[in-house]
Amino acid sequence: MAMNLQEEKSSRRILLGADGNSLVNLVVVNAVLFVLLKFIYVIYLLSDLRADDYYTNVLAWFSLPADLGKLVYRPWTLITFMFTHDNVMHVIANLLWLWMFGYILQDLTGNRKLVPIYVMGGLAGALVFILSHNLVPNLNKDLAFASMMGANASVMAVAVATTTVAPDYRIFPMINGGLPLWILTAVYVIINFAGLPVGSVGLYLAHITGAAMGFTFIYQMRRGRDWSLWLNNFFDWINNLFSPDKPAKRKKLRDSFFYKVSGQAPFKKYPHITQQRIDQILDKINQEGYHMLTEEEKEILRRAANEDEL
Repeated sequence: MAMNLQEEKSSRRILLGADGNSLVNLVVVNAVLFVLLKFIYVIYLLSDLRADDYYTNVLAWFSLPADLGKLVYRPWTLITFMFTHDNVMHVIANLLWLWMFGYILQDLTGNRKLVPIYVMGGLAGALVFILSHNLVPNLNKDLAFASMMGANASVMAVAVATTTVAPDYRIFPMINGGLPLWILTAVYVIINFAGLPVGSVGLYLAHITGAAMGFTFIYQMRRGRDWSLWLNNFFDWINNLFSPDKPAKRKKLRDSFFYKVSGQAPFKKYPHITQQRIDQILDKINQEGYHMLTEEEKEILRRAANEDEL
């Protein structure tokens, strides 16, 4: 008989090198931008240009300024700052933590939650960073020079979101049956805040806000409010603009497998279980997570699993 349903589900998980893997895409964007900026910095070093001018003429246009007057002319920095790093150890540390937590988050919730959590965590941190420097008197004196860069707030959101989904998720099973995920998160939070410059209150607040966004995102998702929909729809729209074969609007599953009638349905129609139907459900698990399946889809999987056991 064909492979067991659970084995097939595992085999269809998004591979690290597969197209559309959100974790790989985030790591690549961070790494490529870091290499590109360092390449420009080397050009400054090898030319007659002053190396110090690199930070003013190049890096400043990728990092987030706290001064609203500067931000008006650099609105794109609300996005670019969360992918920008100037120190090798900074980018390596952030990408390692992103990889660890992002891999687990994808396994638990599918492929379409990671990027929204990353972006929304960074944006929330950026908003608090800007507001704190403009509204808090003790921070306002540094307004002209204050700026933020790095994926810390975004990675903090991913870490807390992952831990909120499954705090008892076990890692390193060879160590006494595995360590709970919340322990790794606690270590990450301590290391993250210990690495911040002393007195950088704005950065502290930004990272705390990123963590709060990660928790709130999962809390709202459990209450049936998926905050990732608008961002994923935007990404799909952008992708469709450059796609020659635009996918048709997704039809609701109940429209495909149930008659439309007003009032009480005369009978319940059970769809025939086909390999194509199972493949569609498994793809949905990969993209959105098991928790997003409808009761009908879960019933199909249960029936298919029972048939495999016979």
